[in-house]
Amino acid sequence: MDAAVRAWLISQLGTSTDLADLDTRYTRLGAARLVAVEILRERLAALIHEQPSTLAVSGVVSLSYGENIRALERQITALENGQPPAPDDPADPDDIPDSIGIIQLVERPRR
Repeated sequence: MDAAVRAWLISQLGTSTDLADLDTRYTRLGAARLVAVEILRERLAALIHEQPSTLAVSGVVSLSYGENIRALERQITALENGQPPAPDDPADPDDIPDSIGIIQLVERPRR
């Protein structure tokens, strides 16, 4: 894993992420996006299963983790859809400048 990939992973996962764990996962999975999604899914599962989504003590305190859960789900969905681009993502064949495209011309109907 190079410095650009490590920086991208830290920007997605936070500075408290264990770098040795990132290296191990990157070696096993081979892509930064897969590492980020795996870690975020683990965090989501821990948040859902280890803590109640809402805690209220009448007249004293009320806590809700529902928005945190939704935020993690949105981040996982964005990563699975390719956003933001990771430094080690494979090149998109449509972005290659030397490729040839095909355009179909269709006659417009006369008025």
